[in-house]
Amino acid sequence: MSEQRNILLFIVLSALILLGWNLAADRFLPTAGPQTTKVEAGRQVALPQPGADPAADSPAALRNRTVVLAETPRVAIATPRLQGSINLRGPRIDDLVLLSHRESLGRNAPPIRLLSPGGAADAYFASFGWTGAAAPGPDTIWRASGPRLTPGTPVTLSADNGRGQVFELILSVDPNYMFTVRQRVVNRGAAPVAVRPFGLVSRAGKSRDADSWTIHVGPSGVFNGAVNHKVDYDTLDEDGEARFASTGGWLGFGDKYWLTALVPDQRAPLDAAFRRAGGGGYQADFAAPAAIVEPGRAFERAARFFAGAKEVSVLNAYEDAGIPLFSRAVDWGWFSFIERPIFSLLRFLFSSIGNFGLAIMALTLIVRLAMFPVAQKQFASMAAMRVLQPKMKALQERFADDKPRLQQETMKLYQQEKVNPLAGCLPILIQIPIFYALYKVLLLSVEMRHQPFFGWIKDLSAPDPLTPVNLFGLLDFTPPGFLLIGVLPILVGLTSWLSFKLNPASPDPVQQQVFSVMPWLFIFIMAPFAAGLQLYWVTNNILTIAQQSWLYSRYPGMKQAVAT
Repeated sequence: MSEQRNILLFIVLSALILLGWNLAADRFLPTAGPQTTKVEAGRQVALPQPGADPAADSPAALRNRTVVLAETPRVAIATPRLQGSINLRGPRIDDLVLLSHRESLGRNAPPIRLLSPGGAADAYFASFGWTGAAAPGPDTIWRASGPRLTPGTPVTLSADNGRGQVFELILSVDPNYMFTVRQRVVNRGAAPVAVRPFGLVSRAGKSRDADSWTIHVGPSGVFNGAVNHKVDYDTLDEDGEARFASTGGWLGFGDKYWLTALVPDQRAPLDAAFRRAGGGGYQADFAAPAAIVEPGRAFERAARFFAGAKEVSVLNAYEDAGIPLFSRAVDWGWFSFIERPIFSLLRFLFSSIGNFGLAIMALTLIVRLAMFPVAQKQFASMAAMRVLQPKMKALQERFADDKPRLQQETMKLYQQEKVNPLAGCLPILIQIPIFYALYKVLLLSVEMRHQPFFGWIKDLSAPDPLTPVNLFGLLDFTPPGFLLIGVLPILVGLTSWLSFKLNPASPDPVQQQVFSVMPWLFIFIMAPFAAGLQLYWVTNNILTIAQQSWLYSRYPGMKQAVAT
């Protein structure tokens, strides 16, 4: 009767895992990026990614944007990694694409569009100026000192208010993603003027990337030396704004892979805010302290503006150059002390091998080699536990009706035999943070986006697209998400089954049921995860099988049935 109850409980728990896994994973472990390829008629084709960029391109958006861009005079932006233009009305940095990153895997996929002008679809732009009675208005057309902003060619934008004050924005850009804006006021009038520099980033709507428990998407910033990921779009919808007083720091909007950030003068106090703007938009802005500019004098304040990909090496370089905690724009979370070394090791392996999938396999091998002494201790512990099985069975029968006494006698037996029942769990406990760290690295790092392996695996940050459910693309339909079980998840299940099969049979029938069904549950559990994680698990299982075979050859008694 007890065995039937246990088996029934196991069946119920298995059903809950299958039915509830997707809901739990979406809440606490958001899965991989969207499918980037699919197999049709035996051929692999790239899928469009309409949510890949904040100001996504579509035929309608492109036509509208072309019209909007032509309505105002502009200064071109041309760097090795950026292309776009600056609107001289305002002025605004409102037209920018990232040349190093593409929307999809298609051969002619357009570059990621980060910024787009107001009046076009998905408007997203930055602006710098002044508040005060003498300051130029938002519709002022500024004059440019040159037609083109490049890393070697700064451009000065100027506006004369007709009352003796000249306002200048001296713009420069580096070879990566950082603009420097020197805000300068020259007072040639007869009276002093009060001005207050500001900068803002405005976007027309929320990010297409999901904000989750483990990955923050939305308003981000550093104030008074502390990272703030507490404000999100829902917070602004409810409260209207979130204000901060700080000395230095930065603020802006982060997508999963992309970032816009205002970086004020790090030595000056400032007022910063995230706001819910009109029309469903959102704004991040800062205001520096006001200044009185006397006649015949000039006043200048410098700020910077980052608009680009959250590449770890680039963010680290800016942080080393004085922007506090800029690398934390990547939301590594609580386990950054594990995730960052995993990322650095993967980057090193990738640069050495040239294939990111092989780098993941090499990382798995390194982890297993480092854990090999622990695995030997685990096997010794398992051997000792198997020797104790007859005595454990006798205690369970003797004290079946006295659970406290059974626990007491069991602990005494462990102490007498010098056995630690938890030693066998240590390798699994070590694997969990490594697996989670790799999961976050694959999910967060733009460096891993669209990285191929071999064959049909074109993007290791997306799930495996090849599935036998539609006969590997020969049948003309795409299975729904819960049935989109790729080849790699199936290999996870098969290798897990083989690993369990190598172990000696458990005398407990419930454990036998668990071990017989669990490998096939792994197929469904792993199916929505990134192919890189699936590859890690398959490689880990293969190494486990090899290690088991070798250790069983050294401990042949482990394969024998438990004595009765």
